[in-house]
Amino acid sequence: MEKFLFNAEEVDNKKRLDHFLVERLKERFSRSNIQRLIDEGNAKVGGVPAKSNKRLKPGDPIELTVPEPKKTHVVAEQIDLNIVYEDKHLLVVDKPVGLVVHPGVGHATGTLVNALLGHCKDLSGIGGELRPGIVHRLDKDTSGLLVVAKDDYTHRKLANGFKNRTIKRKYIAFVKGAVELDNGMINLPIGRHKRHRQKMAVGFEDAKEALTHYKVLKRYDDYTMLELVLGTGRTHQIRTHLEYLGHPLLGDKKYGKLSEKIDRHALHAAMLGFTHPVTKEFLEFESELPPDMKRLL
Repeated sequence: MEKFLFNAEEVDNKKRLDHFLVERLKERFSRSNIQRLIDEGNAKVGGVPAKSNKRLKPGDPIELTVPEPKKTHVVAEQIDLNIVYEDKHLLVVDKPVGLVVHPGVGHATGTLVNALLGHCKDLSGIGGELRPGIVHRLDKDTSGLLVVAKDDYTHRKLANGFKNRTIKRKYIAFVKGAVELDNGMINLPIGRHKRHRQKMAVGFEDAKEALTHYKVLKRYDDYTMLELVLGTGRTHQIRTHLEYLGHPLLGDKKYGKLSEKIDRHALHAAMLGFTHPVTKEFLEFESELPPDMKRLL
């Protein structure tokens, strides 16, 4: 358990408690982590539990308690993993098609988290009870590289890297039709679909900035091979942007149509590069296309 003690200053007069704590602890915790800690009653002002919108006065003593991570109830399972790098702080997995990242509705077992718990016991707790170690995720049918944190410090640093766009990610995709421009940038905000709540959509209300760079690698008769680099990391970002352009991923059942050429959406996380939070060494990994995408070549 950790405790952080502060005193509000003149410049903090009438500042919200959550804003104050985010400013003071941005190197340690994300905004959402701090919000969760406050919501769970772990923040006090003047010794009294306080809500996020509590307005501060100069001299207010502020205390934030970070409890030990809850013991996970997720079952450890012996599932083969393709681990391309591992040390005592993190590991990098080459995720196969069909493997769900963390437990959820309809997937209580057989996930990457279950496999990770079977492989190592020292995963970070920041992701929550059902997502130990998970810093970012890939969709079930997206294959490729994913980094996992073994301790909270590493988790926070990697999460900040994704937030600040210092982590390099490159994807290979096959999309419907002939993409006209050889390269381009898709800068369109993404939010929850108004009617289909399991989907995302391009929109300008209740949406967040989303930036995707693309380059045509090869054009075929009725589809195009693309290299994609993410500028942001929104849910279903690549799939949503490409659908909006009229070039959905081949085989994308949610954002496009079924395809005779491949029975899942043709997207592969081919490259991942980041500065190791502890050793400060820059690490870069590449992953070959899986067999079902190689056939499209």
